[in-house]
Amino acid sequence: MATYKKRGGKVRKEKFTDADDAQQINYDGESTTQEVFDALDETANKSEQWLEKNQKPVFTVLAIALFVVLAFFVYNKFVKAPKEVTAANELSYSKQHFFDALNTTNNVDSLYTIALNGIDGNYGLVDIAKKYGSTKAGNLANYMAGMAYLNMNDYQKAINHLGKFSSEDELLSIEAKGNMGDAFADIDQPNEALDYYLKAANLKDNEFFTPMYLFKAGNTAMELGKFDAALGYFETIKNKYSKSEQGKKIDLYINRAKHATRN
Repeated sequence: MATYKKRGGKVRKEKFTDADDAQQINYDGESTTQEVFDALDETANKSEQWLEKNQKPVFTVLAIALFVVLAFFVYNKFVKAPKEVTAANELSYSKQHFFDALNTTNNVDSLYTIALNGIDGNYGLVDIAKKYGSTKAGNLANYMAGMAYLNMNDYQKAINHLGKFSSEDELLSIEAKGNMGDAFADIDQPNEALDYYLKAANLKDNEFFTPMYLFKAGNTAMELGKFDAALGYFETIKNKYSKSEQGKKIDLYINRAKHATRN
């Protein structure tokens, strides 16, 4: 008998042409793009519906924001700027008398009094600070008035005016706080004096002011019986500001504070 060999069957793989592949990719791309546009349309429709529903409060908020911006512009250009100029002009007269008082030894109190209260229709520092307190000149008037009162030994008024002064000038800010400490010390309020000496010392590291106010803080702390704190202030002067005027004699004060802590 004739013998036949049965050939193994092979799975026939279907072949695609490049055109078929491109067409399939095109269908997929069109499908994906359509889904994206459908999603965007749906989002846009929801946004339009929300805006239609809430258009009144939305436009109200926008109108308020626009009004605030315009009001700020108008205030700065037509109110604040002219007021700054007027205040600076008013200050020039009293400022001159203030600096005259600083640079002379004759009739000092009289010059300070004119600087503070004005004369011949000119505003003094007190009125300028009160009327133009929101301006740079009014702010500076508070500082000068505080210093004038301090030099005239009217310590409470000095505290009141210096306390209203604020400045981005760090040295003036240090002096203002330090001088408030002196004023509190002079009216026998050592706790408040210590607080302001420390504020002045810690506001900004300065080779002149920092050791000076740490030294005053240390002596005030000794007066209050806060010997450990005083020792810390004195040792900071020794370690960081040994070349300062206070640093040259600080060992004596450190020894006093150490002795006080042991008793």
